[in-house]
Amino acid sequence: MGGKLISKWKLSLIAVLSLSFTLAGCGGNNSNNTTAKGEDKPAETATSTAAGTDSDKIEPFEISIFLGEAGQQPTPDNKIYKMIKEKTGASFNFEFLAGDLNQKLGVMIAGQDYPDLMTANTKLTGAEAFIPLEDLIEQYAPNLKAHYADYWNMMKDPNDGHIYTLPNYGAYNGKVNTTYYAGPAFWIQKDILKDAGYPKVKTLDEYFDLIVKYKEKYPTIDGTPTIGFEILNNDWRNWGLFNAPQHLIGHPNDGGVVVNDNVAEIFADKDYAKQYYQKLNEMNQLGVIDQETFVQNYDQYLAKLSSGAVLGMFDQHWNFGSAEDSLRTQGKDERTYVGLPLVFDTSTKDYYLDRPALNLNNGFGISINAKNPERIIKLMDTLIQEDWQKIFTWGIEGEDYQVENGRFIRNEEQRKNAVDATWKLSNKADAWYATAPKLQGFFEDGNSTDAAAQPEEYRAALKPYDKEILDAYGFNSYVDFFSEPEPNPVAYPAWSIDLVEGSDAKIAETKLNELRTKYLPKAILASPSEFDKVWNDFVGEIGKANVKAYEDKINEQLKWRFDTWSVK
Repeated sequence: MGGKLISKWKLSLIAVLSLSFTLAGCGGNNSNNTTAKGEDKPAETATSTAAGTDSDKIEPFEISIFLGEAGQQPTPDNKIYKMIKEKTGASFNFEFLAGDLNQKLGVMIAGQDYPDLMTANTKLTGAEAFIPLEDLIEQYAPNLKAHYADYWNMMKDPNDGHIYTLPNYGAYNGKVNTTYYAGPAFWIQKDILKDAGYPKVKTLDEYFDLIVKYKEKYPTIDGTPTIGFEILNNDWRNWGLFNAPQHLIGHPNDGGVVVNDNVAEIFADKDYAKQYYQKLNEMNQLGVIDQETFVQNYDQYLAKLSSGAVLGMFDQHWNFGSAEDSLRTQGKDERTYVGLPLVFDTSTKDYYLDRPALNLNNGFGISINAKNPERIIKLMDTLIQEDWQKIFTWGIEGEDYQVENGRFIRNEEQRKNAVDATWKLSNKADAWYATAPKLQGFFEDGNSTDAAAQPEEYRAALKPYDKEILDAYGFNSYVDFFSEPEPNPVAYPAWSIDLVEGSDAKIAETKLNELRTKYLPKAILASPSEFDKVWNDFVGEIGKANVKAYEDKINEQLKWRFDTWSVK
């Protein structure tokens, strides 16, 4: 951030803080607020910090929020948002993405038309749209400071050392809970495994053999033509087309590069990438690839998965969770998916499951236009406390879950509600919670922060169909399909490196993505006799791009991370 802007920000902050001290009086100073390290405080007591007044005189304030993805507005009578307003004074005005993200960001940046809070994005950081947060956190947010204590250096922008956004995932202050897998995999409908007698599927060839045979056996599913394999490449969700080759050779998700001995290189033009796309070309000739796959948007993709007609895809689990919720609501549990950590050959150990890394490219940042940055950070400090986190994840005790011998558990109706999209709009605060700072792992009382991953709840919530599949494989959860990960390298993952808007590295990455978006679908859809020509043209065009600038920047930042990050 430029010095002029920082000076302007400091002057604005002084004015805001002076006003807030006048409003807060004695009630606003919570010096003993240490709940993030285990001292739970009732929500009614803690909210004076967020509201800026004593708890009997809570003053309302609205926070405008831009979320960088499509979504639905919560209902006006949403019980969690009503509770937040009653106890803190805060209400939210959400703006969800409609259309292209880059176009929307360009318009916002051009007019400096920013709401109070925005989803993290390197374009916004590069445009100096966010204020530094470290001083606000140090002075007004002890719970946030404790929450991010082990990750503080990792959150600092390598360009100027400031903290601009608060990562929404990956800040674990305890044991990682792994009964649910959210990451990348080759996904396959559960019924395919059952129909084939529960085979152990390790390689890409074995995977597609199963899909081909099932599609031939069942050309329609519930009256809809069966789709063998989907490939999503829409806007920033391009990993469905781009990322599989690195996993097939036993590497974790580093984005557009693989890292060997701390040195990164692109893999798009490598022979093992060609091997993957040639396999997809072969599958296309057999009618396995959806012919609309490269022209559909994200909503259309989810609609197809929700129909139950799609047999498989490469994707990240969190990206299609709503489609699985829809399938369960329809009673189509057999059409939900199992993630398979495929490799080219069985001598390669799979590396899909990793230890969750800090999600540096997501989370909230406070904009330079924010009217009440101090109140916003105090609110976030309140909502990171355990009592609120339990409300966000489990809901209201007695309504959304029960406590038996200190353990949280749901009944069948409550489990159905938890995956019902319509119910959630009235009873969950997902629009806030998904992007906000959050506790992950286990609460101080030993209950899971993720209701779906609570061991006894996970098992109790399993439908007979899922129990049958897991028992057939001898697994406790679907995570057991994956190899246990080694500790993450300190600098991992490379995909979270900010290449800086307008830099040679960013221009090269953009060009590389454009080439992959243009040529890879052509290669997949080409006749087999034309595949090599399309591939050679693709590799030739990559050779003309300034790929070295891209690789050099990543390697420079990897070294910087090794030198400056402290991971405990």
